[in-house]
Amino acid sequence: MTSIPASVSPAGSAPTGVAGNRFWTARVAMRDGVGLATDIHLPDGPGPFPVVLERTPYGRDLASRSEITAAEAVPMSRSALAGFFTAHGYAVVYQDNRGRHGSEGVFVKYLSDGEDGFDTCAWLVGQDWCDGRICTMGLSYAAHTQAALGCLDAPGVVAQVLDSGGFANAWAGGIRQFGAFELKQATWAHKQAIQSPEAQADPVMKAALEAEDIRDWFTRLPWRPGHSPLRHHPAYEAYLFDQWRHGPFDGFWRQLGIWAEGFHARYSRADCVHMSSWFDPYTLTATANYIGLKRAGRGTQRLILGPWKHGDRSATRFGDVAFGPDAAIDSWAGDWRHYRLRHFDHAVAGTPNPEPSVRVFVMGGGSGRRDPAGHLEHGGRWISLDDWPAPGASPRAFHLHGDMRLDPAAPAEAAPPLAYDFDPARPVPTIGGNFSSLEPVASAGAWDQVESEAFFGCTAPFLPLASRADVLAFQTAPLHEAVQVVGPITAELWVSTDGPDTDFTAKLIDVHPPSADYPRGYAMNLTDGVVRLRYSEDWSRPRWRRPGEIVKIVVTLPPMANLFLPGHRIRLDVSSSNFPKFDVNPNTGEAEGASRRRRVATNTVFVDAARPSRLVLPILPI
Repeated sequence: MTSIPASVSPAGSAPTGVAGNRFWTARVAMRDGVGLATDIHLPDGPGPFPVVLERTPYGRDLASRSEITAAEAVPMSRSALAGFFTAHGYAVVYQDNRGRHGSEGVFVKYLSDGEDGFDTCAWLVGQDWCDGRICTMGLSYAAHTQAALGCLDAPGVVAQVLDSGGFANAWAGGIRQFGAFELKQATWAHKQAIQSPEAQADPVMKAALEAEDIRDWFTRLPWRPGHSPLRHHPAYEAYLFDQWRHGPFDGFWRQLGIWAEGFHARYSRADCVHMSSWFDPYTLTATANYIGLKRAGRGTQRLILGPWKHGDRSATRFGDVAFGPDAAIDSWAGDWRHYRLRHFDHAVAGTPNPEPSVRVFVMGGGSGRRDPAGHLEHGGRWISLDDWPAPGASPRAFHLHGDMRLDPAAPAEAAPPLAYDFDPARPVPTIGGNFSSLEPVASAGAWDQVESEAFFGCTAPFLPLASRADVLAFQTAPLHEAVQVVGPITAELWVSTDGPDTDFTAKLIDVHPPSADYPRGYAMNLTDGVVRLRYSEDWSRPRWRRPGEIVKIVVTLPPMANLFLPGHRIRLDVSSSNFPKFDVNPNTGEAEGASRRRRVATNTVFVDAARPSRLVLPILPI
């Protein structure tokens, strides 16, 4: 661990190449005496200054991979970014989270960030160089840290930019998703354990962690304490299993740092921007926090929903699909640095901020051909809205039919149900989607839903997912006119299983018609969700099923915006697994993350008039 004095004279020299920036490092004491490594950059002049604060587990002095622009592909260093803000009159403070990089203490993912953030803000407003106003920023975990201190209404906070994070409810999205465990937590834990201060100080521990092949370990799930790739770092292994094995929505999930919904009524009154994207895991979080804080009457709330993968806001292709030059945030923001500066200036100085309440990227409208790089041209455009969900959008039901139609017409009176065998030893492979941090096991984004050796768990002969017997693919006839879908999406399914528990998944797909470039068409994934059946009625009280018991469930798909062009089809795939995005239900009813047995389940979806399963889409007039 780096040795850092409790305080160093602010007359320290500026970082190389950052003119007019006074810099020093302090160790800021938390309420329990733990010292957090904190870099401080001040502008020239006597001050005091408003502060831009970022709290991160990724290294306060290491460049964030997302600090790029469309014109600058190399991430800007922390000191250079600090120089950008100090040149505009802000002090900039970067801090390592507890137990990470230069900070003391033990790292426990997410759960110490609220109090540490509050104590840091209290320390800042007590400094003579701080004018008492704090603006927070950061991507992903650095957005979670912002929400955590916001939940405690930390002193001095006047603005926040929560970029792809901030856990509204980590049980419903981010750690679990309506019961199923998001396996990105496992890959993240392994990668970050390697970078932990403990591993850096112990070459044997670091070498042992690096020697584990995480892809191989994903063939041996679920792991067990002491028998996992994290066994070499017991503290990281322990926090992962705490998350994995806490199934019901109980007090564990109502903790500060992972449950902002429970704090909306007392949240900071800061001017907030919530940002996420269609192939990011935090659209449910961003929209829930926007809606909840606005409803609670806190500060001004704004929402940005782009087409990107996690943090890739200046790119235009995600997976195998190109969304056009307007997809980059730079197309309307100038760039992300200047957008944040305008937001902070508005909160601090009252300068005009013409930004709409909501900006949404509507995917679709492109040529459908291959671009020069060989990717599908799906296209898209930005729209501005007065609120979210989109005013003017109307729900339209598309019913699931026994002949695999997806149709507004109601199903027949006595249509037979559709059953399939779900074998947890042969789960449906994840082919893209809205997640992060799963590399090297899986990659997010939009892809043709066809198996390939490029995707984990796929096997020859590499056929479309819809050809699997355990995937029910319902689709419309080719559309006669364009359909614009913008907003929250649900699949209301009447289902049963022959065992105590199982999962049901739903995936929305835009089916491009066959063309010269894509003779088989192109089934592009848009959004997907999952429900663990034991939690379908009550998140806090799991209930095991009687064989054949029929129940109505609601699968919440993360929100999305897409323009389905004429000739395209709207498709809904229903199944019971999506691996490795989610852990696989063994169908046995055993405790979460601790099963040793697996059984093949016969799962059934009902499609008759008395039990009308349906997809509900928010249709926004074009």
